[in-house]
Amino acid sequence: MQFDLSTFLLEIVNFLILIWILQRLFYKPLLAVIAKRKQFIDQTLADAKTNQQEAEQQRSLYENRQKLWEQEKQSAIKELHQQLDAERAAQLTQLKVDLEQERQKVNVALLRKQHELQLQTEKQALENAAKFAGILLKQTAGPELETRLFTLLLNELTHLPEACRLCLQTMGTKKSVPIKITSAYSMNHEQQLQLEQQLSGQINSPVNFQYFQDAELIAGLRLDIGAWVLNANLQHELIGFAELANASE
Repeated sequence: MQFDLSTFLLEIVNFLILIWILQRLFYKPLLAVIAKRKQFIDQTLADAKTNQQEAEQQRSLYENRQKLWEQEKQSAIKELHQQLDAERAAQLTQLKVDLEQERQKVNVALLRKQHELQLQTEKQALENAAKFAGILLKQTAGPELETRLFTLLLNELTHLPEACRLCLQTMGTKKSVPIKITSAYSMNHEQQLQLEQQLSGQINSPVNFQYFQDAELIAGLRLDIGAWVLNANLQHELIGFAELANASE
């Protein structure tokens, strides 16, 4: 095989031309593509780094928000417990007040019941005492006791009461003043004269004395002068005793 210098030189020229063509038509576009690709990769890496930083920031914000939410939750739970404790304490206080009011009402009702029972007992005792006194006085009363009550009545009639005077003033236009005298026992003539003198001396008008007897008075007298009544008898006292029992209700 012979070495051909011209051929060798042509091949070198061809090679150089090929290199120029490759560099002109292939390497530059390839380098541009590679550069563009590298720029894209760098941009992608930068974006990824930015996204990673943003993700870290979001994660940090989320963690902070989670911690803050946990603190808020604990604070809300604590506040709720405080409100529940306050509400429970208020309800307990109100319950104590209600129970105390109910206890006072019960005590008042018991005291009222006891008072009513006591009044009922006292009333029954007064009624029984009045009945017993009535029975006893009916068995023991007699003319002697009526004589004492008559003497007491004369002493009381030394001056007529104001109510009797007013009653006589309203009757002043009449010709005579009717006076009804009722006694448990029959009055003798001397007693009638004493009583008539005592009354006539204090009444300027003529007097019409009317005498009656009523055993229900037990002992004593009752004077009826118009609308005015003067009692000096045991029946009236017993009635007053019974009215006292009724007034104690």
